[in-house]
Parts: sequence; structure tokens; C-alpha cells
Amino acid sequence: MSSPLRIDPARALQEMAEFQRRLAAGLPRLRGLSEPGYADTPREAVYREDKLTVWHMLGEREPTAKTPTLIVYALVNTVWMTDLQPDRSLVRNLLAQGEDVYLIDWGYPDGADRWLTLDDYLNGYLDRCVDAVRARHGLDAVNLLGICQGGAFSLCYTAMHPEKVRNLVTMVTPVDFRTPDNMLSHWVQDVDADLFVDTLGNVPAALMNWVYLTLKPVRLLQQKYVAMVDILDKPAELENFLRMERWIFDSPDQAGEAFRQFIKDFYQGNKLVKGTLEIGGRPVDLGMVTQPVLNIYAEQDHLVPPDASRALARHVGSTDYTELPFKGGHIGIYVSGRAQREVAPAIHRWLAQR
Repeated sequence: MSSPLRIDPARALQEMAEFQRRLAAGLPRLRGLSEPGYADTPREAVYREDKLTVWHMLGEREPTAKTPTLIVYALVNTVWMTDLQPDRSLVRNLLAQGEDVYLIDWGYPDGADRWLTLDDYLNGYLDRCVDAVRARHGLDAVNLLGICQGGAFSLCYTAMHPEKVRNLVTMVTPVDFRTPDNMLSHWVQDVDADLFVDTLGNVPAALMNWVYLTLKPVRLLQQKYVAMVDILDKPAELENFLRMERWIFDSPDQAGEAFRQFIKDFYQGNKLVKGTLEIGGRPVDLGMVTQPVLNIYAEQDHLVPPDASRALARHVGSTDYTELPFKGGHIGIYVSGRAQREVAPAIHRWLAQR
């Protein structure tokens, strides 16, 4: 039996008064801050089509890797989580290791993109992005680094276009979309995706953000903002906090038709692991992914539970398959101090061996 909650009224009043004092002192500083920037690693646009841009990321020295790596991000949020700030940047760390890094910025869909399908994204846009990088280097195949939904896309793409992919790295990538501990999947199962998309058209980013925040409502909608008061007098920490907030809420809308297909085929149908998925009339068989695969997952990931990602080992056709667990969460795998020390060097070592 738990012990009763004991509250010292005098101490509680003292803590409330101190909280109010710090909040009042910090608000003028908060109002005086400009919006923090991110994505400041030098880069050049090498391919554009409709809303998307392929960026070639430029390091302080020439890359030593013989095969370039193309980062494929999710359609949700923006790719700049991989280059949030100089000391929290997967991209900068990969460049420092000698990798030659490209990334796809999907842009912000509008009404003109309402009917884009997964076939348009994978066998259209992604395929042409890969071709653009291949042509720049005169290579038959490049490395793919797929992140979250972008990892699922990369798996599908590799299964359909195996000749164009040399090595595949997946990070916090869902493969089995129906694991028992996947809260997001449980929520989605009874959603009428047809009614949802037919009513809304493109899915508003604000709605998607609300869904993700309510997976951890106390932590993400209350605790972090209460804790922010403790850093109002610490400019560097406050800027880092606001930069992350900017990234979270700087989200694209979702192209309606592609969203419909992803919900029905991946979350509800779980077709990627059942072997029944088709994209643009092409079968997607994970057994066709015979390239070397490095699968990185986060042990405390509430969006893509470890089992959802580790399922890849049972379905991929590669005989060169490596798993790398990371002690952190879905976002921490990019921005935590541990991630800066561990993730990019591990990717580089794995690629260098191949």
C-alpha cells in the first residue's frame, strides 16, 4: 500500500513564489530573442523537382568515401533534425568522418500535391533523386540512409530498385507496424482513412503534431514548458530549446493520397512484413533486399518501438545484416550528446568496411 502524499504548505507556497519570480524575470528575455536558426551546414542544391530539393552537404574537407550517401527523411517534419545545430548534427559528424552526404528536402506539399501517391514518391521522386546523385558521381549505385518513415521508404525502394543501392542504413525505422507496444499503431487501427482523407484532402501538419504530442501528453505538453522556466536565464540552453520547438512545429502538411496509402497498407494492413505490399503495381519483397544493411534503433523510442524495427532481421534477404541499439529516444538519436559520440562514427565504420 502506498504511503499518503504529504505536502508542506509553507514549502509549496515558497516554491510557487520562486517559480513566479523566475517566470516574471525571464519573460522579457524570452520576448527579446529572435527565432533561432538551424540547418547551417554549407550546402548546394544539385537537383530540384516540384517542391523537393536534393542538397549536397559540404564539409570542411574533401570526402574520402568512394560512394556517396543519400539521406531519405520522413514526409513528417523536416529533414533538418539531421542538421539541427553545429554541435548536434548527424550531417556534420558524417562529413567529419569523411562521408559524402546528400539529403532530400521534401518541401511543403500544397493543394497541387493532393493526389500524389506512394508510387509518385518512391518510383518517381526518390528514384530521380537517386539517379541525380548517381549521375554526379558516375556510379551505378549509392548508399541510402533512411530515417523513420524514410527508412521504410528506403527499404521499399531498395526492394524495387536493388541495382541502384550499394549499402542501406535504416534509423528508427518501422518494419512491423503491429507490435503490441506500438501505441501509435493501436490508435490508427480503427481510423477510417478513406473518410479522413476524403474530408480533409491534405492532412494538416497541426493535426499530425497534436497526435504525436498526445502520445506523451504530460511530458510533451506540460512538463517541458514548466522546466523551461529553469533555463530562462541561460541564453544558450534557451536557444537550444526554442530551436527544437521550431523544428517540431515547422512541419509540412501530408499529401492526402500518399497518407491514405501509408495508413492502410503499412499501419492497418502491415503488408511490409506480410509480403503483400505493392507500390505502383510492383511487389515489395524485403527478401529482395540483399545489400548490406545496418539497422539502428532507439531503445527508448515511443514512436517506433525497438521490436517494430528489429523485425527487419526476420524478413530482409541480406546475409550481411547488422543491428545497432542506441540508448535513447526517437529524437535523442540525433541530438543527444551520446548520439554525437556514437552514431555517425558507427555508421562510418560500418560503411568503410564495405
